[in-house]
Amino acid sequence: MKFANAVNNLVVHFVRLDYNEGLQAEMLVMERILPIDYRAYEVEVRELWLDVFEDELHALHKAGFVHHDLKRPSDIGGLAFDNILLTEQGLRLIDVGTSALRSQVGEKIFEKYVAIELEEMNVFRTYFLNR
Repeated sequence: MKFANAVNNLVVHFVRLDYNEGLQAEMLVMERILPIDYRAYEVEVRELWLDVFEDELHALHKAGFVHHDLKRPSDIGGLAFDNILLTEQGLRLIDVGTSALRSQVGEKIFEKYVAIELEEMNVFRTYFLNR
């Protein structure tokens, strides 16, 4: 996350690592994001948000970061693209638990992840503009 945040503001910001006594687990505390229902906006406005989102996503890829979870697997509950939220700052990415850095996974695997993410981005474009 810190790596991605140094590139741009597309990925939710990390605040601190905390411990939840009730769950007996470490928890990443992230900035609070207040999502907006994009369906209330004209398609032309959504296209602008999407263009900025794609540019920022490409900048992350170029820098060596891939989110790796734009589209949820079909067997997980929730909406297909719950990890992409519209906020007052534009579209943002959350849930970076499966993200990867080129320096950690190597060029070949990283490029495969990016290719999959770009395919998911094409599906998201249709989803975002046609709902």
